[in-house]
Amino acid sequence: VQLVESGGGSEQAGGSLRLSCAVSGFTYSSYCMGWFRQAPGKGRERRAFIDSAGTTRYTDSVKGRFTISRDNAENTLYLQMNSLKPEDTAMYYCAANSRDSWCYGGPNYYNYWGQGTQVTVSL
Repeated sequence: VQLVESGGGSEQAGGSLRLSCAVSGFTYSSYCMGWFRQAPGKGRERRAFIDSAGTTRYTDSVKGRFTISRDNAENTLYLQMNSLKPEDTAMYYCAANSRDSWCYGGPNYYNYWGQGTQVTVSL
């Protein structure tokens, strides 16, 4: 199983980044997928989810600014991040959950994780 994130970097406040997560080794289309973040000294926090049917959900902190999507033909997950804020600065991880019913749960519900990609937003 592999999940490989890319697309992170440094951006100014108000800018945009698009994260990608290429997956292999499991039946991607049947898994719920999520994006989490972890800032220094903090725990891993939920941000966006998409279940196997394509239904999405976001935490209030990113609703209206971030968009999660998936390409099942390419086994790739995306996170479009617009109107970036300095508080969005963190390591971002994609993760896979084998059960849609737990899709919106916390990190402990997720089976597989990527290595993370750093997002840094400055004023």
